[in-house]
Amino acid sequence: MNSSYRVLGLGIGVSVLLAACIAWLRPFGMTIEFLPDTGASWYYWQLPESNRWAQLTAWLGYLGHQVFMWGVIAYGQSQRLKPQAGLHRLNLIALGGNLLFIVLHWAQTHWYYDALAQDVSVFSSQGSVILLLVMVLVMEAPRRGLLAGQKIAWMAQCRDLLKRYHGYLFCWATIYTFWYHPMESTPGHLVGFFYTFLLLLQGSLIFTRAHSNRYWTALLESFVLIHGSLVAWVNGGQMWPMFLFGFAGMFVITTMHGLGWRPWLRWSVLAAYLGGMALVYSERGWSQLHEVLRIPLILYLLAFLLAGLIWLGLYARRRWVGTPAQR
Repeated sequence: MNSSYRVLGLGIGVSVLLAACIAWLRPFGMTIEFLPDTGASWYYWQLPESNRWAQLTAWLGYLGHQVFMWGVIAYGQSQRLKPQAGLHRLNLIALGGNLLFIVLHWAQTHWYYDALAQDVSVFSSQGSVILLLVMVLVMEAPRRGLLAGQKIAWMAQCRDLLKRYHGYLFCWATIYTFWYHPMESTPGHLVGFFYTFLLLLQGSLIFTRAHSNRYWTALLESFVLIHGSLVAWVNGGQMWPMFLFGFAGMFVITTMHGLGWRPWLRWSVLAAYLGGMALVYSERGWSQLHEVLRIPLILYLLAFLLAGLIWLGLYARRRWVGTPAQR
């Protein structure tokens, strides 16, 4: 096993340990009387009143983390680093830097508690994750297809652009979400931070073979079904089947077709998915079955919208500016 895969396995173990440390080190030595939850647009885990030092340290931590990782990506691209079995020195710098910022975020939560949530909408954090998922759909469409392995030829024109710049947007989505939340120890926060640690690990392994391993990337893409379903269930809502079967449907319709599985295995997964859905909705009520379509429809529509905008931009550039060979 090459070194990038050894570090990947070690990094997953460290991510588990870091999530356990968040749970173990809570409470943070302060008693907070949170304001009442007022609905989907309200983020519950924030101080009743804004604290100047809390917001300053949260934003400085976020900006420092963001600039650091963007710098790592830019330097790697400027050096024209190629994917290799082992690690580049840059990977070690990224791993150490991300670990440092994780510790800094814990310390910031311990001293001040509030994160970016005090200043920005909860929808901005959710939107950053949605953008990440949609970009993955478009990037992977030329390889695995979008719907049951059916490739969409014109989306291939978008892949080169996204492949070149996706790291900057993925890092923004991950790091912004990471600093949006205080390091709370609720089940939803713990699973969410574990997921974020995995995404930071993925960003640290750029220019390695492990970074593009299709099973690893499929796990990262699909882990949102665990987090989304758990948060909905723990919060006492009745919408957890929408998240569970919605995101699982994305795996069945799209993700698993990029794993090279034999047809019998894909049919078995589809049968298990349909069987689980039938079991739940026979109790929940068949009239609610439509809810499992919401997440896939939104994500696929956004994928077509994003790809369409990129295609139009590339077309306009060719039409009015010309290709490199024409200039």
